[in-house]
Amino acid sequence: MNDTTTHGGHGGHGMLAGKTIMITGASSGIGAAAAGLFAAEGAAVVLTARREPLIEKIAAEIAESGGRALAVAGDVTVPADVRRVVDAAVETYGRLDGGFNNAGWATAGTPLHETDDAVFDQVIDVNVRGVWNCMKAQITAMLADGRGGAVVNTSSAAGVVATGATASYIAAKHAVLGLTKAGGDEYGRRGIRVNALVVGSTRTELMDQVLTDTPSLEESFVSRSMQKRMADPVEVAQAAAWLLSDRSSFVTGGSVPVDGGWTAA
Repeated sequence: MNDTTTHGGHGGHGMLAGKTIMITGASSGIGAAAAGLFAAEGAAVVLTARREPLIEKIAAEIAESGGRALAVAGDVTVPADVRRVVDAAVETYGRLDGGFNNAGWATAGTPLHETDDAVFDQVIDVNVRGVWNCMKAQITAMLADGRGGAVVNTSSAAGVVATGATASYIAAKHAVLGLTKAGGDEYGRRGIRVNALVVGSTRTELMDQVLTDTPSLEESFVSRSMQKRMADPVEVAQAAAWLLSDRSSFVTGGSVPVDGGWTAA
């Protein structure tokens, strides 16, 4: 665990000023982009991923820019790891205001009947159990604090339609939307909002790996977007920042598209 903090800096300004936000999958892609953006918007960010050197580097860069960041390595599929991250956030910054549950894992190109059971298990563990573990720990901390909070879960266009990803991934991202709706319903009266991002094709490390494995998917992933391009990770992070901020105070249980129009067409 590494707390890299510069007092002052961005803390008094921005859409997320004064908030403490936990980000999973923070070592690359959307999570890494969110770390820098949220800190620039005034949040103290708590970064977690399995690759400790990467999140420590991102935390150090945030501090150099005048922000506040805490790096805590962990695996979202392990409940004890997630609780440790949440506890570290509360211990270091006094409370947890938001959670961006972004960690995920995907495969592509293998038909359902040929998919190994171990692959199915891993996809479900990371994308569904990981969100489940995070929501349980985050909401517990928010309820104990009594001041509410916000959770944003990363789903996908695959949570709405069949995209060409594997059946296990499509099922997992549909489940994330179900957990989001249930969370919004159960905790709305207790001051906690829960929303999901329906993310389209985004230029991330994971996407690069999928396209390396199955290059034929790139044309489909780009052509289905009305904008005929993939998203930059920071474009997705911008939507998450708004949902975690007080500016979205009447938005909960929602599935917010950040997909270039993919699911509208």
